[in-house]
Amino acid sequence: MSGDHFHVHGPHDHAVEHAAEHGAGDSFASRVAVMTAIMSTCGAIFGFAGGASQNEALMFKNEAAIKKTEASNQWAYYQAKSNKQNLAELSVVLTQNDVRERYLAEIERYKTEKADIKTKAEALEEAAKEADHHSEEVMHEHHRWAQAMTAIQIAISLAAITLLARRRWLMWASVGVAALGGVIGIAAFAHL
Repeated sequence: MSGDHFHVHGPHDHAVEHAAEHGAGDSFASRVAVMTAIMSTCGAIFGFAGGASQNEALMFKNEAAIKKTEASNQWAYYQAKSNKQNLAELSVVLTQNDVRERYLAEIERYKTEKADIKTKAEALEEAAKEADHHSEEVMHEHHRWAQAMTAIQIAISLAAITLLARRRWLMWASVGVAALGGVIGIAAFAHL
């Protein structure tokens, strides 16, 4: 009896065999499947670009925070020099002769040091503003990528509903939403 085989075919097996034997496939389902695969690929690209732009925006935001901290440190240093200058000015009033001359020289030294510190602090503040600006620009690009990805996800969902409902107008709605996602993706790529 080992040579006798008994096999029961399920409905899916029968349909697959029938399609293979007769070369008849469901062209509607095939088109929707290919369309869905293309949309999924575009979605993966949009998702990757969106993640990359978000990371870039965060890097610029981090750079801005670092520059702001450095500028704050410079302004604190500037304030410390101002306090020392004020003490030297008070000492000029309270002293005479050689000691007074020494404090006058310190006042000039503090003025020079403060000018250098102020220049550094202002440059750091400008660098922080620039990094913030770059962060905002790249974050806008990230939002475009996210919008494109959302449109693609909606299009894929519509494609799934299309297969269930077998309505051609749903397929065209899916294509339309995917095209909208593509346009938004192009806008993100063009930094618009």
